[in-house]
Amino acid sequence: MNFNQIKEKVIQYDLIIIERHANPDGDAMGSQLGLKAILKENYPKKKIYAVGDTSERFDFMGKTDEIDIELYKKALVFVLDTSTDEMLLNDNYKKAKFSIKIDHHNTVSDYCVLNYTDTSFESCAGIIAQIALDLDWKLNKEAATHLFTGIVTDSGRFRYDKTTARTFDIVSKLMEYDIDIDNVYSNLYQESLDSVKLRAKLTNKFKVSKHKVAYLKVTKKDVEAYGLTPHNIARGYVNIMANIKEIEVWAMFVEDAENNQILCEFRSSKHNINQIAVKYGGGGHLLASGAKVASFEVCREIIKDLNKLVAGSKKWRKQETKF
Repeated sequence: MNFNQIKEKVIQYDLIIIERHANPDGDAMGSQLGLKAILKENYPKKKIYAVGDTSERFDFMGKTDEIDIELYKKALVFVLDTSTDEMLLNDNYKKAKFSIKIDHHNTVSDYCVLNYTDTSFESCAGIIAQIALDLDWKLNKEAATHLFTGIVTDSGRFRYDKTTARTFDIVSKLMEYDIDIDNVYSNLYQESLDSVKLRAKLTNKFKVSKHKVAYLKVTKKDVEAYGLTPHNIARGYVNIMANIKEIEVWAMFVEDAENNQILCEFRSSKHNINQIAVKYGGGGHLLASGAKVASFEVCREIIKDLNKLVAGSKKWRKQETKF
């Protein structure tokens, strides 16, 4: 896509609404609030809103806006960091006069009028930063901080495979705006004592198969005992199984009783687990994906598929999956 198409639409509309997926992570929040700050800096007379649910972990980034649903009928809507509209909180974007999707995940569906996906980027925030730089849009400290936060979180603190020279080139330009890195990292990664204790409990619960697949089941009873939301547990603790020599793929399955579903998070150090996520109606990245399924019985099938994936053959040694 020619980024000038995006600029032309921004100039055309006086009302702009920015959305992203529900249960936001750092990249969803960073790209959304970063784009809002950029547009406000460059088009101060336009009305620009960032909408959606929030997460306590990202409260330090600021709040989203509450707006009248009727505004969509006159608005340009951006939908960021969302591979399928099933991940959105609602379908309000369909009421927009014009819509633009910007994403870095493997495409599940092109649901907007204009769709831009680039899977070579480590984050959606990285794409937003690149767009701003290419269009010579002015940045400020607020925008740079939000975009930096999105890049840091979705690149795994610059460790994941999509981290490239371009990533550091973009970050170096953002750093010109006096980002308080210590404040960002403290808010993102400093843990409470309760969180550390929960991490220890979960570490003692996960199992590892003969094929180096680790998996962890968290039931409704566990969720209630831990005092966190299912999404916070699934996203926040899946990587307790990471960086372990004997584990190549790890998965967390968390019961979301309120919505009658199981939240699944998949991660790997070397295997394409996105294909497994897609098979079960989810998506994401090659090494980090997720899905929502109906029951723990389905999760048992997922574990079998993950074992097959790592073994590299459908004829993997049969073993009992205690789940």
